Amino acid sequence: MAEKFTSFTAVAAPYDLVNVDTDQIIPARFLKAPREQGYAGFLFHDVRERPDFFLNHPVFGKAKILVANTNFGCGSSREGAPYAFHDAGFRSIIAPSFGDIFFNNCMKNGIVPVRLEESVCASLRKFLGENAGAEVTVDLTSQKVSAPIGEFAFSVPAFFREMLLEGVDEIGLTLSMLPSIEAFEKDYAASTPWLTPLS
Repeated sequence: MAEKFTSFTAVAAPYDLVNVDTDQIIPARFLKAPREQGYAGFLFHDVRERPDFFLNHPVFGKAKILVANTNFGCGSSREGAPYAFHDAGFRSIIAPSFGDIFFNNCMKNGIVPVRLEESVCASLRKFLGENAGAEVTVDLTSQKVSAPIGEFAFSVPAFFREMLLEGVDEIGLTLSMLPSIEAFEKDYAASTPWLTPLS
């Protein structure tokens, strides 16, 4: 799903648990549900039953940025996990580290996963926990996170960054380079006539 992302400001919620796997984010039994109906209702479905869970908070329940802990999105490679975040309106997840496949799947679905130092994430979570409703800005253009406690640089792979900034998927990004591809093919055909089929 191609969706443009340049800069996004929203209420941010803290989530302290480490090693949050994709089965906690979306239990496997919901992965058969048709995507067109949306996955928002499946986000943290089972743990959300606890009254003190952050999504049940009157303010954090409106959050669209999550500040998480180490090894977020680990476990199986299900793409339903970023689907659930996206369909619930989340556009960025900030954490010290992510499961690799989850990290890549986020960027393919319009979500910016931001890696910041563990101490920075801990400070952010502490501040947000004490100041419910505080907003955070994730700016992909400048690759900076702006929060009331400071400004922090991050980076994402250039390939995915370009896709997010342009709002295209892999195919769309390739098609945007079509003039260059056609020019290369023309030059290559001219320089290797023995490989060019006769018309």
